[in-house]
Amino acid sequence: MIYSEKNHPIQQKRGSIEVICGSMFSGKTEELIRRLKRAQFAKQRVEIFKPKIDTRFSVDEVVSHDRTAIRSTPVDSSGSIMLFSGEVDVVGIDEAQFFDEGLVEVCTKLADQGIRVIIAGLDMDFRGVPFGPMPALCAVAEDVFKVHAICVRCGALAYVSHRLVASEKRVLLGEMTEYEPICRDCYNATKKH
Repeated sequence: MIYSEKNHPIQQKRGSIEVICGSMFSGKTEELIRRLKRAQFAKQRVEIFKPKIDTRFSVDEVVSHDRTAIRSTPVDSSGSIMLFSGEVDVVGIDEAQFFDEGLVEVCTKLADQGIRVIIAGLDMDFRGVPFGPMPALCAVAEDVFKVHAICVRCGALAYVSHRLVASEKRVLLGEMTEYEPICRDCYNATKKH
C-alpha cells in the first residue's frame, strides 16, 4: 500500500489481463460487451478495439451474434492499440485471434501501466489448432474464462467451430452458414468421412 504525506492510503491502479475464449457461438463477444458496459457504468474510461478485417456486422462496433453492440475502433495491427490507448482505465479487444503475435506484448505493457485489459477470441481454428496469439494471451492472463456453445448435432458442450464450406484458408469470416459449433466426438466423426 502506498500512503500520502498525511498518511492516508492512496488507491493504486492495478492492471490485469482477462481472456474470454471458446468456439464460435459460445457468447465470447456478449461477455466482453457485458464487462465493458459495466466498466462504463462505473464511470471508467473504456476504449474498445477490433481487427479492421472484421466487418461482418459493423465497421465501427463490436457486435455479438444476438446483436448487442458497443462502439469500437477498428485497427489493422496490435501496435495501433498502443497508439489509441491514452488516458484509459479499461481496454477491450474483440476477435483477438485475428491480430498478430505482437498483441501479447501490447496487452502486457497495458496491464503493466495499470490498465485492465479484457480480450475475447477463438481459442482454436476450424481444424482444432490453437489460433493466433490466443494461447500466449491465456498464458499471461490473470483470468481465463472459457465459454462453450452447444453442439448442434448432439447437444454436448461444443469443442470446435466446424467449417461447413470448402476452404482451407485459416481466416474465413462467417456465420451459421459457414460454421457450426460441434463437440469433440461429432468433430472426430466428420474427419472419418
